Amino acid sequence: MKRFDVIVIGGGMTGAATALGLAKQGKCVALIEREAPVSFDPEQPMDLRVSALSPASVALLQSLEAWDAVKEMRFCPYRRLETWEHAYARLTFHAESLGLPELGFIVENRVIQLALWAQSKTKENLTLLSPACVINMTKEESGHRVELDNGEVLQAPCLVGADGANSAVREYANIGVTAWDYRQHCLLIHVKSALPQQDITWQYFTPRGPRAFLPLQDKEASLVWYDTPSRVQSLCAMPLDVLKEEIITHFPKELGEIEVIKAGAFPLTRRHAQTYVKNNVVLIGDAAHTIHPLAGQGVNLGFKDVTSFLFALECAKEKWHCPCVYQRYEKERKLDNHMMQLGMDLFYAGFSNECAPLKIIRNAGLKMANKEGLLKRHVLKYALGL
Repeated sequence: MKRFDVIVIGGGMTGAATALGLAKQGKCVALIEREAPVSFDPEQPMDLRVSALSPASVALLQSLEAWDAVKEMRFCPYRRLETWEHAYARLTFHAESLGLPELGFIVENRVIQLALWAQSKTKENLTLLSPACVINMTKEESGHRVELDNGEVLQAPCLVGADGANSAVREYANIGVTAWDYRQHCLLIHVKSALPQQDITWQYFTPRGPRAFLPLQDKEASLVWYDTPSRVQSLCAMPLDVLKEEIITHFPKELGEIEVIKAGAFPLTRRHAQTYVKNNVVLIGDAAHTIHPLAGQGVNLGFKDVTSFLFALECAKEKWHCPCVYQRYEKERKLDNHMMQLGMDLFYAGFSNECAPLKIIRNAGLKMANKEGLLKRHVLKYALGL
C-alpha cells in the first residue's frame, strides 16, 4: 500500500490545479486520472471545449507556475464583452473601465490541463497515475483506501473528489445533490471567421436560448448555440455546409461570414452537492456544483474552489488535516457558488420567457445597467473575481 497525505481523484483542470497546489505546499499527493490528455502540437485543430478564464483564474495558474506553459501553446485575450436581446439595449463591458489590459482569456480546456500536468511532473512529491481507474474506495480508521484497476492500492487521510459532474467520489461519500435538467442542450461549433482577429466575446439572447461568440487565435472562433435537445440533435446531424447556413440564419449579423470546422453537443444540468465535505472527503469543481454555462463561469468557480481550499490548508499549517479546516473551505465557497447558480438561473428563466411585458422590463434593465457605471463595474469585478 502506498501512503499519501492527499489523494485527488480527477486530473482535469480543477483536479490538476488542486494536486499541484497541495504539492507546492509540501504535501505528498497522488493524482488519479482515467485518461491522459493528448499532447500538444501547434498543427492540431483546436478543441471544441474552451473556457473563458477570468483574471482570478489566471492568477491561480500563475501562482502554480503553469500560466507560462499556456502562453507557449494557444490562448486568445478578449478585452470587450457584450450581451443583448435587442440592438437598442446592449450591455457592454470594456477592460479599460477597470484599468485592465484584458477582461480574460479564451483557452482550450486541454491546453490548461496540459500546462498543469507539465508543472506537476516537476514535483517529486506528486505522483501522477494515468491512465488509471478507481475500482474501489473504502473508509478506514486512518483515512481512505483507494484501489486502482492496475492493482495499486493507495491510502490517505484526505480524499479530494474532482471527478466531474457524475462524481464517483461524491457517491462514495454518500453526499446527495440538488439537481434539475435545464431542458436545453449546448452545441459547440468551431469556425473560421472572415473577419479580422477579434478581441470581443458576445452573447445574443433568444427565447429558445442564447447564441454566443468566443474569439480564438488566428481568426478562429468558438460558437455556442443553446436550444432544445431535439433541435440541437438535428443541428448535429446536418452536413457542415448545411449547418453553416443555419448558423448564418440564426446568429446575429455581428458574426459575419464563417467556415464551419466541427461541432459537438452536450446536455445542460444544474447540480449542487448538499455538502462539500464529509468524513475527510472534499468535493471541488463540477463534483460539487455545475452551472448553466451562459456566463462562462464554470471553470472560474472551480478555480475559486481550488484557491479557497489551498488557502484554508496553508493557513492551518500542521493542522491542515483537521475537519474544521475543510469546513472552512465549504463555508466560504458554498454560498458564493449558490449565488452564482441562482443568478444564472434567473437569467435563463428571464430570457426564456416571451411574455411581452417581461421582454420590455428585461431590455429596459439591460439598457439602464449599461448606463449605470457603478453597477457595471460591480458586476464586472464580481464576474472577474476581483
